Amino acid sequence: MTLLKTTNHKQQIDIMKELKNILVAIDFNDAVGELLGYAEGLAEKFDAKVWVLHVAEPDPDFVGYEPGPQYIRDFKAEEFREEHRNLQMYCDTFLNDTIEKEALLIQGSTVEAVLEEAQKLESDLLIVGTHKHSFLHNLLQESVSLKLLKKVNIPLLAIPIDED
Repeated sequence: MTLLKTTNHKQQIDIMKELKNILVAIDFNDAVGELLGYAEGLAEKFDAKVWVLHVAEPDPDFVGYEPGPQYIRDFKAEEFREEHRNLQMYCDTFLNDTIEKEALLIQGSTVEAVLEEAQKLESDLLIVGTHKHSFLHNLLQESVSLKLLKKVNIPLLAIPIDED
């Protein structure tokens, strides 16, 4: 089941008129193609730009750890460059060449970073994948998509990810 959450009825109607910026938050799993497929269909219909966002772990310097030796910082920097190349590859592979698109890799806390980028980019729609977890898992740990659903101020399209 796909969930499209809007904050009010007027916004629900307006999304069908104006959809210029679509933000797709991905986490490098097998569902990337499916999420970008939804974004592609909507982008073609509304002539919208697609922003593909991945939030990387925060830099340890920001969470109370001492910076490591230079070779570790260099290794981390190369990791980020590789992740950004992968994001760009996903854009090029799964989104039609006629669609304006951009890959974004940022560091930070996932929920806050996605919400900040959505606001900064003036996104009209946020697309995320939702993992299917057991009742016990959901009881003990709230998912990123559920946290986004509770905090987002724009429509959210949540696509179930089949992890079989």
